[in-house]
Amino acid sequence: MNSAGEVAAVGSPRFALHTLGWRAFQDLCAAVLREVWGQSVQAFADSNDGGRDGAFYGTWLPPTRPGSVHDIPQGPFVLQCKHTKKADATLAPSELDDEFDKVSALVKRGVCGTYVLLTNARVTGTSEEEIRRRLRAAGVAHPLVLDGQWLSDMIAAHRGLRMFVPRVYGLGDLSQILDERAYAQASVLMASAPEQVTTFVVTGAYRKAARALRDHGFVLLLGDPAVGKSVIALMLAISAADNWGCTAIKARTSEELVQRWNPHEKDQFFWLDDAFGAVRHEEHLTHAWARDLPHVMSAVKNGARVVLTSRSYIYNEARPLLKPYAYPRLHEQHVTVDVADLTREERQQILYNHLAAGDQPQDVRAQMKPHLEAAADAAPFRPEAARRLGLSAFTPGLSLTRQGITAFMAKPRQLLADVYDQLDAHAHAALLLTYATGRDRGLPSPTAFDAAQRDIIERAGATPGGTNKALTALTGTFLTLTTGLDGQAYWAFHHPTLWEGFAAWLTTQPHLLSVVLTGMTDQALLSRTDCLGPGSKQRLGTLLRIPPPLYRETAQRLAALRHQPRGRLEPWQQHYDRQQAVLAYLARSSCDAFLRAYVAADPQVYETLVEFGSPAHYDTRTTVLARLYQASLLSEEVRQRAIGRMKELAIASPDASWIEDEDWQKKVWHLLLTDEEREQLFEHVRQELVPRLEDMVDDWLSDATGDEDDPVDSALLWYTHAFERRRDHNAAAEFDCARDVYHQERRSRARSEGSWGPDAWDDRDERRGGYQPPDSHRSLFDDIDQ
Repeated sequence: MNSAGEVAAVGSPRFALHTLGWRAFQDLCAAVLREVWGQSVQAFADSNDGGRDGAFYGTWLPPTRPGSVHDIPQGPFVLQCKHTKKADATLAPSELDDEFDKVSALVKRGVCGTYVLLTNARVTGTSEEEIRRRLRAAGVAHPLVLDGQWLSDMIAAHRGLRMFVPRVYGLGDLSQILDERAYAQASVLMASAPEQVTTFVVTGAYRKAARALRDHGFVLLLGDPAVGKSVIALMLAISAADNWGCTAIKARTSEELVQRWNPHEKDQFFWLDDAFGAVRHEEHLTHAWARDLPHVMSAVKNGARVVLTSRSYIYNEARPLLKPYAYPRLHEQHVTVDVADLTREERQQILYNHLAAGDQPQDVRAQMKPHLEAAADAAPFRPEAARRLGLSAFTPGLSLTRQGITAFMAKPRQLLADVYDQLDAHAHAALLLTYATGRDRGLPSPTAFDAAQRDIIERAGATPGGTNKALTALTGTFLTLTTGLDGQAYWAFHHPTLWEGFAAWLTTQPHLLSVVLTGMTDQALLSRTDCLGPGSKQRLGTLLRIPPPLYRETAQRLAALRHQPRGRLEPWQQHYDRQQAVLAYLARSSCDAFLRAYVAADPQVYETLVEFGSPAHYDTRTTVLARLYQASLLSEEVRQRAIGRMKELAIASPDASWIEDEDWQKKVWHLLLTDEEREQLFEHVRQELVPRLEDMVDDWLSDATGDEDDPVDSALLWYTHAFERRRDHNAAAEFDCARDVYHQERRSRARSEGSWGPDAWDDRDERRGGYQPPDSHRSLFDDIDQ
């Protein structure tokens, strides 16, 4: 990578600072000065600044970094920002008459020894001389004028600044500030979502995430839908390419991350959206993370950087299934960021940026302006709703009143149904095709429609040609056209809440439902639908409920998917995960009637279910057995085979899943075992395992590691407690002794992967120059209609 002050292209960089709002420009100036001067700069709100946008008090410590200002004496210093929204504007001294009038008062109050004027406009030599003369005449000892070119030079020279003010990546020519490799990476990333870069707002959540990535190499971004998790991940990826020369890899699973990590290339950046499921918890993904986390942490320890995103409700379901030892190693309190925690000013700036980047006419923005502060206060506040407010495609017929605008912000899904109704048949066909691709990369562009897709188009009353035109027309509003790292372009919904809203609308279109299910990808079917009863409460993240008349067709499709042979080039884990996803659907998303249809389509499933592994409570097959038992679909012969399997594992593994009754998953064995059978299992363990514990411990130790989470250690502990509760103190003592031996010997061994992560993190950046300006009497939206 280049040194801190080096640029990759010939010529001085020039950033489009005029596209910022007045408040965003002021914040940028404060950030530049903190980074360049290395001092604690305090920013003021417009209402009580007394003619100052910022100030510095104390002893000046001359910085040593490139581009720093060295010849400024002791303060106090006054910082004043002058922003224009006109490109290539030149600042005239006459435009500062009001500022000159305030300077004398500041000097008399003893708060202005040095006056620093920052502007995004050009300043001629003559104008600079006149401005400095008038400031001296007002009593300023040391006037300094810094123009837009100076600010652009500072942005280009300081990578650390760009990481914490990443919106600048969307304001200029990247080739002037990045080396060749970083430029290639950032260009691909920005091309995937250019509007997200240009509207991005640095929030407290972003700053925390950036520090976590810098200090720990790992961050987990949590939040509800539409709060901005993915855009923060995108900006972190661009910053990582700039600051550390990282190669960005957008993996889809933990397995793919591990496979693509190269221990000989330390600077790799991995980004995984929806790590534990897109719209609802997918257990096989979480189990995979529990399995792969030691390898991921090893990658991080060796220089990789990893960003995960997840909806909060999905992570809350996934967290108990992740191995407990992961948390001290992850330093969860330091690397987990709730991106929905926004200040009032941050919400306003997000709304401002989306309106400024949108296509609403100037007169519409002028009518909106009095109500925008209230709109930013709408609860819940969603950045995606702010984006839609800036686009005329989403606001036909919107009442431009405070009530109408705040309702649009707070209840976007309710209004979406009306918007979808107003679209024509070709637009419906385009959205149907995109929806049917599921969580896959998207609908390839250009598209050669297959038979199933043509059926969807015909049912929607559209034509292939018209649908192709609609795909293009909807891009930028409902859809986005992204380019993968493989160079292939794909259409996808612009935001998950848009396809969630589309699914809600789709349930009102019964003539389209069956054909959409037919055209839906396997992954979409498994992750976006359920077959619960009509009166059942829908799980969070379920977008489409399949009606009973379609149970048989759906069951046959899932059965075929479970029996689909492994492809010649298909990774084993991918094949296994597909089967696990089908089983998870049966366990969590199926009513009794659908289970009946499924076992009729796949009677061989019973053979698979009774071959569950250890620990049994982590195996979805046991949960499916319990559901079939509840639905009266489990024969006595199969139930006894399942109990027999549990008896084998109880001794050999050992596996205490059948008694670990504090975990919600252990309800399985409360259903499958009678009281008498439970007693028989205890007696079986007492007679077959207790006398052989010493030899068994030696066998178990042959496969043991020093990891904190160990299934044998856990099972011995559960057996100790269970026999103590039964007042069988002799058996309990044997298990306790065996666990002590196993525990001590195992702990002396090396962990499968070294421990990772510092014990504390450095928050000096928050202390140095962090600020929360008070509310301003000058509305942040003051120039939104200019």
